[in-house]
Amino acid sequence: MTSLVQPVRVFVDPFEGTRTAVEARRWVWPLLILALCVSASGTLYSLRWDAAPDVIRELQGTGTLAGMSEADLSDNIQTATRKALVGGIAKGVFVMPLLALVLACVLWVVGWLFDRPAPFERLMSAAALALLPIALYHLIFTVCLAAQHSVTAARAAQLVPSNLGVIIQGLSPKMLRVASAVDFFNLWSAGLLGLGFSAATGMSRGRALLLAVVLYAMFAGVMMIGLPGMGGGK
Repeated sequence: MTSLVQPVRVFVDPFEGTRTAVEARRWVWPLLILALCVSASGTLYSLRWDAAPDVIRELQGTGTLAGMSEADLSDNIQTATRKALVGGIAKGVFVMPLLALVLACVLWVVGWLFDRPAPFERLMSAAALALLPIALYHLIFTVCLAAQHSVTAARAAQLVPSNLGVIIQGLSPKMLRVASAVDFFNLWSAGLLGLGFSAATGMSRGRALLLAVVLYAMFAGVMMIGLPGMGGGK
């Protein structure tokens, strides 16, 4: 029971809770909680998603809707729903644990660069604990989805308005990507990552928090702003 309570404590006492969990090398339960919450939200989304409007819009954009039979359109809608189901489960079971591992490796490299070595298990714990706010987001998202009869992709994106891109209206596509990077749960995760790195390596909390914010800014600049902009997406 202690191994479960210690990671959850970061929600109510992030400073001491993170330090205690990292020193105890608690990473299994955080990863299980993360995988469960993400898989649950992905599964329920696929069940609540009204894929028809989104699939029709995509087909219209590619010019393949004209001349398509009703049976082919129905097959495309069913295929999109199945892909959403498989993708949602795979994201929770495989992608999120892999993300935690990659994040731990990044922390190891950063610790080496700043001459702050730490046992990899502690860094893994810091990475897993930092992703708990993401698990909380998906838990809230799951509860919100359960209250819906059906949702479109646009409606689902607004169920939990956690970033400025959802709150501020009328932004250009470029500014929308920038505003979406200012996300409450992502910034919370960055803060926990800094606290976890401080606990694992002995770096001062202020310096570790600043480092975590810089790492998040680099990640957001590349993955949430740069690459989508190069692809012409929002």
